[in-house]
Amino acid sequence: MCGFAGFLGGVSRRSSEEDEALLRRMANTLVHRGPNDVGLWIDREREIALGFRRLSIVDLSPAGHQPMQSSSGRYVITFNGEIYNHLSLRNELEESATAPNWRGHCDTETLLAGFDAWGIQKTIERAVGMFAMVVWDRQSRALTLARDRVGEKPLYYGWQGDTFLFGSELKALRVHPAFLDQIDRGALTLLMRHSYIPAPYSIYQGISKLQPGCMLSVSLDRREPKVWTYWSGAAVAESGQANIFKGNPNQAVEELEILLKEAVGKQLMADVPLGAFLSGGVDSSTVVALMQAQSSQAVKTFSIGFSGSRYNEAEYAKAVAQHLGTDHTELYVTAEHAMAVIPLLPTLYDEPFADSSQIPTYLVSQLASQRVTVSLSGDGGDELFCGYNRYRLTAIFWRLLHAVPMSLRRSAQKLLTSMSPLALNNMVDIMENWLPRSLRMMSVGDKVQKSADALTSSSADALYLSLVSQWRDPESVVLGGHEPPIRLTGNPFPLRGLNEMQNMMALDLLTYLPDDILVKLDRAAMSVSLETRVPFLDHRVIEFAWRLPISMKLRNGQSKWALRQVLYKYVPKHLIERPKMGFAVPIDSWLRGPLQGWAEELLNEGTLRDEGYFDPAPVRKKWKEHLAGTRNWQNQLWSVLMFQAWLKKERA
Repeated sequence: MCGFAGFLGGVSRRSSEEDEALLRRMANTLVHRGPNDVGLWIDREREIALGFRRLSIVDLSPAGHQPMQSSSGRYVITFNGEIYNHLSLRNELEESATAPNWRGHCDTETLLAGFDAWGIQKTIERAVGMFAMVVWDRQSRALTLARDRVGEKPLYYGWQGDTFLFGSELKALRVHPAFLDQIDRGALTLLMRHSYIPAPYSIYQGISKLQPGCMLSVSLDRREPKVWTYWSGAAVAESGQANIFKGNPNQAVEELEILLKEAVGKQLMADVPLGAFLSGGVDSSTVVALMQAQSSQAVKTFSIGFSGSRYNEAEYAKAVAQHLGTDHTELYVTAEHAMAVIPLLPTLYDEPFADSSQIPTYLVSQLASQRVTVSLSGDGGDELFCGYNRYRLTAIFWRLLHAVPMSLRRSAQKLLTSMSPLALNNMVDIMENWLPRSLRMMSVGDKVQKSADALTSSSADALYLSLVSQWRDPESVVLGGHEPPIRLTGNPFPLRGLNEMQNMMALDLLTYLPDDILVKLDRAAMSVSLETRVPFLDHRVIEFAWRLPISMKLRNGQSKWALRQVLYKYVPKHLIERPKMGFAVPIDSWLRGPLQGWAEELLNEGTLRDEGYFDPAPVRKKWKEHLAGTRNWQNQLWSVLMFQAWLKKERA
């Protein structure tokens, strides 16, 4: 696991010493991603420069040093990630007599040998893993960028004047003198809607994120980047439902267990200490159970807890850890400890990012990094196995809603939004003992008010968009903002053969998972030099999950049915079955309490007006309502606050 940065073009304006110093500065901004080694490679004649920071995971020797050249001398690579089946690829190369004389046992060398034997794309299509890479072809004088299928690893790129910049994080690109530093107001409107900036956009004009499952080719002779897809999550979803699994439920569970066990087993590959995050929920417990089943020693597991039981899952994680016999470490953090992370967020996330569970994700990563260098995570299970409550509830909601006259919907919306979230939560607390476990959930008042805002939706797609939006009309708050098209707005993604729930799951796989969940995980973990791996996102698991009928995911009101059956072979039901809690912190109450002064400074009306990015009126209105407790606007305000905090750091 590593970080890289570089540039194509513009070399002739500087001396060789200046180019090397510039490249080193770019690479060194990523020292947190790779504290063990630095590598630089420059071809001044071809005007290409590759810089690298290494976090040594597999083959700790100098044989894993990057940038690395292929044995033929044709290809030079800088690569961030892990190829879990690289030993199988080596065997394939050796059997076909196309293997080089191996210098070490790292996966980077395997990739380069594959490029020589099969070409870049065919090698990537054979690879099982997570990655972002840049490959220079000395023969064609072309640069190829590639990103893994689901988007576990980041890759930014773009022309700035006559220089093509690329790297793992924006902070590396900003070092280059060609960087233009122009904020994209369209991207800012996307941040206000989603709490993150979806690919291919970034917060800067002219800088893009390479989308998951894509490759890009560019050269000085062909400046317009050519981007194409080598693996499509949308195509997998459609194909899966068109070729549905024909076996019975027991056979489905058996095959799923085999695939997951293999995915987890492959991801245990490391020459450094390895562990796992454990929340005690279905997904992380399944990963840990399958790890422990394949390990001769106690797996190291990590969880954090909050003193307030409303936000605490640590007790459940501890019970699962005790049952499985893991070497468990837990940390109960105070509100003060958690809030101390907030000043770090603009640097950690590098562009504005406003999913507040970034705070506990950082804290559990920090905890794990004290004992291991690699940690497995249970992310992806919700999107693949119908885990989010909104899938089921939205589908039911729409079937009921579309038959109700719009006038009645507007009246109901007005009534529900007139009640405070606290009052709604208190009402539900009284009723909770009479509700079935499958319908219990946290922060009901907030969810009811968000649903109230969706009552006037004109279609199922509009309803889904409403429920995943923070600011429902972001152009009204961003001055000069125009919301660019993405897969959810203005650029609909055709998903044939999927019902309403499956459509939402597919959209989350294509948008929310790579642009929010995986960004949150990567930046938090890499900020403390921790590699994370996500077994559920092995593309073979994804492809099988999409072949399962919805009845094997949602059964009798319970989500993740097939996945639960796998887990229950290792962990008893009573340790797992409870209302879904999520990974949250009480931002709402913090903003009314210890964070109020910090937030007030960033949301100051004069400051907002002078900076010129936000219309102060709607922001101040929500801030006053939040402070009064009449509405919980934590998500909307957090998006503004994260941009403001980021802007303050950038302009310092």
